[in-house]
Amino acid sequence: MDRRTFIKISSCSAAGYCLLRDGKVLAGDDGVAPARYYEKLPYRKIKCTLCPRECVIDDLERGYCGVRENRGGTYYTLVHGNPCSAHIDPIEKKPLFHFLPGTLAFSIATVGCNVFCKFCQNWQISQARPEQVKSMKMSPEKVAKVAVERNCPSVAYTYTEPVVFTEYMYDTARACRDRNIKSVMISNGYIQKEPMKDLCTVLNAVKIDLKAFTRRFYKELVAGELKPVLDTLILLRQQNMWTEIVYLIIPGQNDDPGELEKLSKWIVEELGPDTPLHFSRFYPQYRLKNLPATPISTLETARKIALDNGLKYVYIGNVPGHAAENTYCPSCQRLLVKRTGYRIIENAIQNNRCSYCSATIAGVW
Repeated sequence: MDRRTFIKISSCSAAGYCLLRDGKVLAGDDGVAPARYYEKLPYRKIKCTLCPRECVIDDLERGYCGVRENRGGTYYTLVHGNPCSAHIDPIEKKPLFHFLPGTLAFSIATVGCNVFCKFCQNWQISQARPEQVKSMKMSPEKVAKVAVERNCPSVAYTYTEPVVFTEYMYDTARACRDRNIKSVMISNGYIQKEPMKDLCTVLNAVKIDLKAFTRRFYKELVAGELKPVLDTLILLRQQNMWTEIVYLIIPGQNDDPGELEKLSKWIVEELGPDTPLHFSRFYPQYRLKNLPATPISTLETARKIALDNGLKYVYIGNVPGHAAENTYCPSCQRLLVKRTGYRIIENAIQNNRCSYCSATIAGVW
């Protein structure tokens, strides 16, 4: 059997991903498409302008993310239409609690990421290269078609970092819009202003993982920077994009009450008190297996700090059954949306309002 035949019959047709033992490329050049954000430099070099790293890349080399390559002075994405993971998830799993609650999202990802979180949950694909992971062929139009067929009112770009497959995300979101399917970006927010503004024209909601509120944390545990993420959050507010924030609390790293108070005040002042904030419980994994799981009391303290500083919707995640999974009316304090894990048990929001006191509840309902 020659290599071409092997590739053809071995292409992935099921959702999910599979690391290859021999590291061989299965998909050939199927995922290759022109990149959109870069500058040409002398000697066939290019400067990537997609994310704050602004990688300067020699001919036949790749950027930090490993999925964008310089070929003769022209930049290409290597993962367009080649997701390595595709699943149907509750929208609450993203988590988005104020966006079409109780619905399903067709969720896709390609390999790659533009940061290096030592606590990454999906490091097997986020820190991989296209030739190391088995992917499937799924055009933007095909993604939209599947979402319609599976009764998913939205497509989520998630699991890894959608910034690095921004062309695929943009094209898919446009195809989804043509079929009345919404698009949500689940991101670290590490992106430049121009590509983010372009994405805002086709997206309907964004969830940002704000890793911490200190430069030290981003430098030591993320290999990134804090300011560009904050700039992205401000931009999303300016673009009237529905945005929710997840803050994974890691013991001894980003759980200082003073830091959490500054974070809460910043969100209220820069993004508004209606911005949902999810404090998520850390479990030891990847490169941080030496740390304990986050005490539930720490999460409860963080939530109290955020509420005391003016945030209206503050949640605790990764603690199934906790009362802070639910949505409460910030006016009358009545329970509005009762959740168990990713399931909606009750929903007392009617026409964006509390059914008890008629207060407006922020979100896309």
